[in-house]
Amino acid sequence: MAETIKKKATTPSKPRKAAAPKKMATVTPISVSAEEVAKLAHRFWAERGFQHGQDAADWFRAEQELIGKAS
Repeated sequence: MAETIKKKATTPSKPRKAAAPKKMATVTPISVSAEEVAKLAHRFWAERGFQHGQDAADWFRAEQELIGKAS
């Protein structure tokens, strides 16, 4: 005897409503002068014994510390 396969009746899905846009937190930019960053980065360089090759790391660390103090 042949088996019959029942197909599930599908109904058209309802259109979904668009999600409301999420509200973004307002961030106030903190400005630090390049001169301030340079002075602090130079101090970090001196503390490391004037070893070369880490200038970008010193600069980034100086920016982060100054921004942290400003906020």
